[in-house]
Amino acid sequence: MSDEIPDLLYSDAERALSDALASLLADRGGLDKTLARVESAQTYDDKLWQAVAADLGCAGLLIPERDGGAGASYREAAAAAEVLGSHLAPVPFLGSAVVATAALLSAGFQDGLLAKMADGGVTAALAVSFAAGPGSAFPASVRVAGPKPADAGTGVARLRGMVSGVADALPASVLLVPADGVPHGLYLVDVAAEGVAKAPVTSLDMTRQLCDLSFDDAPATLIASGPGAERAVEAAMAAGAGILAAEQTGLAQRCLDMTVAYVKERKQFARPVGSFQALKHRLADLWVSVTQARAASRYAAACLATGSADAEVAVALAKAYCSEVAVLAAQECVQMHGGIGFTWEHPAHLFLKRAKADSIGFGTADANRAALASLVNLPAS
Repeated sequence: MSDEIPDLLYSDAERALSDALASLLADRGGLDKTLARVESAQTYDDKLWQAVAADLGCAGLLIPERDGGAGASYREAAAAAEVLGSHLAPVPFLGSAVVATAALLSAGFQDGLLAKMADGGVTAALAVSFAAGPGSAFPASVRVAGPKPADAGTGVARLRGMVSGVADALPASVLLVPADGVPHGLYLVDVAAEGVAKAPVTSLDMTRQLCDLSFDDAPATLIASGPGAERAVEAAMAAGAGILAAEQTGLAQRCLDMTVAYVKERKQFARPVGSFQALKHRLADLWVSVTQARAASRYAAACLATGSADAEVAVALAKAYCSEVAVLAAQECVQMHGGIGFTWEHPAHLFLKRAKADSIGFGTADANRAALASLVNLPAS
């Protein structure tokens, strides 16, 4: 680990972004609206995403100013993710503004796409299973097929194959598709193109509904090939895992805040249930865990922002720890809300489902601990 420890406190810019985003979500995307939306056919909130992406500029946080973005860093992206996680916002911030953007930036792709993504006009997704984590083998479920006669001289490639369980692909207008070939590469695919199909999946967490993608001679444009494609996908996966840890931290904090507020008001035997020592100890322990999760996720974001050599270690540590803390916080939220916490009408179950789904996204806690052990040369037990 590096001897130089970054400042993990929130900057004024990060706090301002968090406050503005929280105000927007409270006004436009309350939990009651989210609860109603998960029972509808349109689980993603396109209008809310436009407000988050374009009005607040969150879609372009990682995009350089020369490409129309904010020129911010992963610290600001993490601050935004915390707020979005605390509100369970059904928007593709993680998939488009973080994962897909990181892949394009790593590949150095210059075709005006980043500018379109920065203003919210285009939403992108990386066609990799949500469960895949950093360090995974290059995806090979899609392959490069032979070009059609009409493609001669156009630079168009054709892709065939399927990818299951992709997050934030449902609202995407373009896809970044890793494909096996000689050499393998990363390709840009228009969702509206012939041969591209999306099939929504009934997901545990319908606030981030997964979908299956299929490609049948779908036309594609090469973004990066060989080692460049590998680096782009790995950069995207690392960014996704690190920022997802921040989202999990925001979710855990919201669950803690909701629970503390409830046990102060709920009375049993003529006294607030929060006055019982057993609940006090559980909440105190949870507060410690959430505080530690925030430190881990903030450090991961800081390492990603500076390109630190510690980034891989920090991301693996944060994703492993924050996954378990988010699930614990959501479980305690359901339990300590008593009977009302187990009902469909109360949003507690939405937090638990998001926490459970996020704990699998970009590698489970066990997978990230195994990666961490390898990175720091700890022997397997």
